[in-house]
Amino acid sequence: MDLVALSLSIKLAVVSTIVLIIIAAPLSYSLVFHRIPGRSFVEALINLPIVLPPTVLGFYLLVAMGPKGGIGSAWEGVFGSPLLFTFTGIVIASIIYSLPFAVAPMKASFARMEPRLVENAQVLGLSPVAIFFRVILPNSLAGIAASAILVFLHTIGEFGVILMVGGSIPGKTKVASIAIYEAVEALRYQDAWLMSITLVPVCFVFLLMVNRLTPEVRHGA
Repeated sequence: MDLVALSLSIKLAVVSTIVLIIIAAPLSYSLVFHRIPGRSFVEALINLPIVLPPTVLGFYLLVAMGPKGGIGSAWEGVFGSPLLFTFTGIVIASIIYSLPFAVAPMKASFARMEPRLVENAQVLGLSPVAIFFRVILPNSLAGIAASAILVFLHTIGEFGVILMVGGSIPGKTKVASIAIYEAVEALRYQDAWLMSITLVPVCFVFLLMVNRLTPEVRHGA
């Protein structure tokens, strides 16, 4: 069993989850509580990774993050190193790919919040930033936790996008899903079985946690 690949998957999932929660929380707050010009366009753009085949998204990211792409050339100009086939590269790809899974639960949680809480905060003269940190976040912890778990699980299972952007470099970009694929391709079924059986119960337990955190969704509230 490739323990390095498993640990790299966990590292990627943890880093991507932390960054995405930081990005998705204010983004979801703005989408729910503020009038944003072109809101439908913004929401469609956020949800695009859900409907695009991973290899298609991965190809566009490969071009954008390459030495001649806008993101890749800017990164190389600032840091002096390429972005493709690096851990940082697969983190960026993972963030883009998993963004809708971070935003959707938070939006649902924010939208279910009692409107009077926000209205009272506004009457008291709190700024939008203060309302976000002192009212919205404390009353939406279950939704934020559900968002974090979904992002973590989605990142653990990523394959196509990561393979396109990061390749399969042991210790750098070769995550568990790629290691499983390569083990099967090489007829090393025992290694594939061990890695797969390790991931199944972990994912199942995390999904149970999501269901516990969002009972109102399951009951149609």
